[in-house]
Amino acid sequence: MRIKDTLNLGKTKFKMRGNLPVRESEWQKQWRENKLYEQRLKLNEGKPRFDLHDGPPFANGNIHMGHALNKISKDIIVRYKNMNGYYAPYVPGWDTHGLPVEQQLAKKGVDRKTMDRAKYRELCRQYAEEQVEKQMTDFKRLGVMADWDNPYITLQHDFEAQEIRVFGEMFKKGYIYKGKKPVYWSWSSESTLAEAEVEYKDVEANSIFVAFPVTDGKGIIDPKDTYFVIWTTTPWTIPANEAICVNPKFDYSVVQVGDKRYVVASGLLDKVAEEIGWDDYKVVQTVRGAEMEYMKAKHPIYDKESLVIEGFHVTLDDGTGLVHTAPGFGEDDFNVGQKCKLPIFSPVDAHGCYTDEVPELKGMFYQDVDKLMIEKLK
Repeated sequence: MRIKDTLNLGKTKFKMRGNLPVRESEWQKQWRENKLYEQRLKLNEGKPRFDLHDGPPFANGNIHMGHALNKISKDIIVRYKNMNGYYAPYVPGWDTHGLPVEQQLAKKGVDRKTMDRAKYRELCRQYAEEQVEKQMTDFKRLGVMADWDNPYITLQHDFEAQEIRVFGEMFKKGYIYKGKKPVYWSWSSESTLAEAEVEYKDVEANSIFVAFPVTDGKGIIDPKDTYFVIWTTTPWTIPANEAICVNPKFDYSVVQVGDKRYVVASGLLDKVAEEIGWDDYKVVQTVRGAEMEYMKAKHPIYDKESLVIEGFHVTLDDGTGLVHTAPGFGEDDFNVGQKCKLPIFSPVDAHGCYTDEVPELKGMFYQDVDKLMIEKLK
C-alpha cells in the first residue's frame, strides 16, 4: 500500500502549475467563444446608458506603459458601470491620420517627395492598419473587454464620410469661414502639428531686452530720449514686430537713467534694473497701462512704427511688462493683432527660413536670424 493512499486529501481539477503562456490564450479563446462582452451588455439592456469615449491612440508603433495605463483604467471604469447596472458599451478607436504615421514611414526610408500623393497615402494606410492589428492584439492580452470587432478607425471610409457630413452641416449653419490662424509647425517635417503632438522640453534660449524709441506719447509721456523696453526669448521674430502689449491694469514707471528715460512695469522695475545694470536710476513718472494704449514707438531696426496696445495676457512673471508682439508668430500675438486689425506678417517659409519679404534675411534659418538680430540690436 502506498502512503499517499492512506491520506484523506481533497482533490482538485485545478492544474498545479500556472503555465500562463498557454493558459492566457485559452482564457482569451474562451471569452471570445462565449461572447463575454456581448453577454455583459445583454444583462443591462434597457437600463441607463453610460458611454466612455475612447480617445484614440496613434497607430504608430507598439504599445507602451502609457497605453496600458490608459486602456486598463478605462476598462475598470466601464466594468464598474456595468456591474452597477448601467448599459456601458466600450468601443475602442485609433487615430490613423497625421504626422506620427508619416514619421514612422520616414524612419523606414520612405521619402514622400519621391512619389505621388496617392502612393504615399496608400503606404501610410497600410502601415497604420498593420499597427492597429498589433495594438489590438496587445490590448486584448491586457484583458480589456471591448467591442473589438467594431472599432472606430479614422481612416475608415464610413468614418471619413461622416466627418464630411458633419463638416457640411457646420458649413450650412455658418460656422465655417476662411481666415488665418496660428498653428504649430514642424520645419523638419514640413507639416502642421496638433496640440497632442507637441512635446515640451526645457531648452536654453537667447533672451534680450530691446529699447523701442517712443514717437508718440499721446501728450502723457514725453517722447524725447524715451524708450519702451521689451524682453523676448525669440529675437528672430523682431523683424515681424507690429506692436507692444501692455496690461491696462498695471502701473508703468518712466525711469531716468543718465540722459535717457525708459518705460517698464513698476512691479518689475527692481528686477529689470538689476538684470540690465541700472545702478543709479530715478522714477520720474508713473503711468497706468490703460493710458498708454495707442502710443507709438519706432521699430529698433526697420523704418516702421510699433503700436502700443492692451493685452490681458501680459503678466508680471518675467520680462518688463511690455510684450513684443508679432501677430504672425504667436497665438496671443495673433489674437490681440486681430482685435486691433494689425498686419499678420509671417515672413518664414515651410523650411523655417526667412522669405524675400525681408530681403536682407532671405534664405536664413530662423535660429541663425536669432544671432543676427542680437548683433544688430547691440
